[in-house]
Amino acid sequence: MDAEQLINAITPEAYERLLFAVETGKWPEGTPISQEQRDSCMQAVMLYQSKYNDDAQHMSVAKGGEISFKSKADFKKQFQPGQEDIVRVNPNHDV
Repeated sequence: MDAEQLINAITPEAYERLLFAVETGKWPEGTPISQEQRDSCMQAVMLYQSKYNDDAQHMSVAKGGEISFKSKADFKKQFQPGQEDIVRVNPNHDV
């Protein structure tokens, strides 16, 4: 099976399982994976992302194979739309 056939065979559900395995070292059911399995899963995840990832997260492979790096501030802003900057408040500080 070549890379294109592999990418086309991966469903979004299978991709989520592979991604979970890469991130945690085990399958969603809790079964541990070997380092060889983890390496293979990571290759499959990167191939899948290179074709379908239109919204690359912090340090991931974007569509087209480009590696995408987002700053921590950009990554945080993604979860709080409309907020220009994240302000840290010290609750123990008197104003």
